[in-house]
Amino acid sequence: MASIGKVTLPPVSQVCIVVRDIEKAADYYTSTFGIGPFSIDEINMEGPILRGKPITLHIKVGFAQSGPLQVELIQPVEGENLYTEFLATHGEGLHHLGFEVDDLKGILAELATEGIEPIFHHDLGFYAYAYLNSDKVGGVIFELLWSRK
Repeated sequence: MASIGKVTLPPVSQVCIVVRDIEKAADYYTSTFGIGPFSIDEINMEGPILRGKPITLHIKVGFAQSGPLQVELIQPVEGENLYTEFLATHGEGLHHLGFEVDDLKGILAELATEGIEPIFHHDLGFYAYAYLNSDKVGGVIFELLWSRK
C-alpha cells in the first residue's frame, strides 16, 4: 500500500511509459523482454481537463499485461497535452504509476484537504481517472483509476 498524506492507496496496478513511436516500443518490449503482445488503439477525445482547462487529447495507447501489472504505452499524436510536455522536458520514459481505487471522488476530496489537486482528469461516467502532481518528491505522477464494476 502507498500513502499520500492521510490517503492510503492500493498496490500499483499500472506502469505507463511515454514514447515517440508506440509500434517500435511495443515491438521492442515484446521481442526483448517478453512483455506483450500490446493492444494498440488511437484515441481522439474531447473534454479531459489539464490544469483547469478542457483539451482535446489525440494519442495512441497500448496495453499489455506483465503478471498482475498492466504496462501502458502512450504516444502523443498531436496537440499540447501532458504527454507532449513530458517528451519535451524528459524524453521517453516512465510517466506515471496507476492505482485502481474504489472511490475516486472521495480520495480526491481527501487529497484536496492536504493541498493536493489533480493536474489532469477526465470522467466518462463508466471510467474516470485523475493524475496527481509529484513535483515535490520523485517526479513520477500518480494516476488514480476508477471504473464502474
